[in-house]
Formats: sequence, C-alpha cells, structure tokens
Amino acid sequence: MPPATRLLTASLVAAVSCLAAAETAEPLVDFAKLHPRAILDIRYATKNNFTHEAVYPTARCLLRESAARALAAAASDFEAMGLRLVVFDCYRPLSVQKKFWALLPDDRYVANPAKGSKHNRGAAVDVTLADAQGRELPMPTAYDDSSPRSHRDWKGSSPVERKDMELLEAVMVRHGFTGLPTEWWHFDANDWKRYPVMDAPLR
Repeated sequence: MPPATRLLTASLVAAVSCLAAAETAEPLVDFAKLHPRAILDIRYATKNNFTHEAVYPTARCLLRESAARALAAAASDFEAMGLRLVVFDCYRPLSVQKKFWALLPDDRYVANPAKGSKHNRGAAVDVTLADAQGRELPMPTAYDDSSPRSHRDWKGSSPVERKDMELLEAVMVRHGFTGLPTEWWHFDANDWKRYPVMDAPLR
C-alpha cells in the first residue's frame, strides 16, 4: 500500500474512532429528574424480584439522556390519558447481569452477559401503567414472570389485559422504543447500539 494511501486510511480510521467515541459519550441521567411524576418501583433495589434479594443499593432509574427524554415524553402522553408510567428497571450493571444469568440462563428472559443486555447499556426500560391513583393496570402477568404468558403474542390474556399491554406498547413505540417479544414490560431504545456495555455501580 502506498504511503499516501496508508496515511489516508489511518486518518479515516481515526475519524471513525472519534465519531464512535462521541456517539457513546452520552451520559446516564436520572429519569426521575426529567419526569418526577412517574412512579419508581425499582424492584431490584428490593427483595420483591425473582432473585429474592436486593441487588441494587439504591432505587434509581438511570438512562442514556436521549432514552430518558424519550421516556419522559411517553410518560407525558400517558398523563394526558389520565395514566401514570411505572418504572421497574433501567440501567443495570453488567455484574448484576451475571448474577441474573447464573440464576436463569435462558436468553428469552435474561440476556447472556457475554453479549450484554440493553439494560447494561443504559438503553432499556421495564415499565407498566397505573391509573391516576397509582394502581397498576391489569397486564397479562406480573413483572418478571419468566414464562410464555409474558410473551406479547400469548393468546391467554383477557381483553382488558391485552388492551392495556397494546396501549403501553403503542405509546412506547411512538417515542422510539421497541418491545421485547418475550416480555411485555421490556422496551429497548432504538439507538441502543450506539452505547457500550457498562459495569459502573448504581449510586
């Protein structure tokens, strides 16, 4: 390869690397500060989850800034309908992902930590809906039900449960999220590939 071509190639690689670094530099922000009226029910900061122990030291919803702003916009849409967004989980450190995989090594419900979860990137949320008084709406299953009943295409839910699930999905999709087929509560930010897997502790 001629020296000039090598120099041009090196310059292009450096430019791409700088662009990638800029894209992944978006910080994690506290969703509650953007939308304080949403209900935070961060289950992994309690024993009310499938591990039966508190694996987070604090009940916070941290997300990449663009995802947090999109979620806040979705929450505002729900408020206009007389509903409130309930948040179960947001950013999750990779070390916690490894604990989950050790307990439930089934990639329908827990992402393999070798690849990392969208939660580990700060680009996924677990959510549901509540009425204006904070009472959760009927959904096909409870949160973290790792069974076919939690799949979006499960046919056994009641008409009311399906209507609530479809409303949740429709508004989240409108604001730039995609639902996970096997968990009605899980939504990925459409730009999740921009962000690296992280293991920074929740504080």
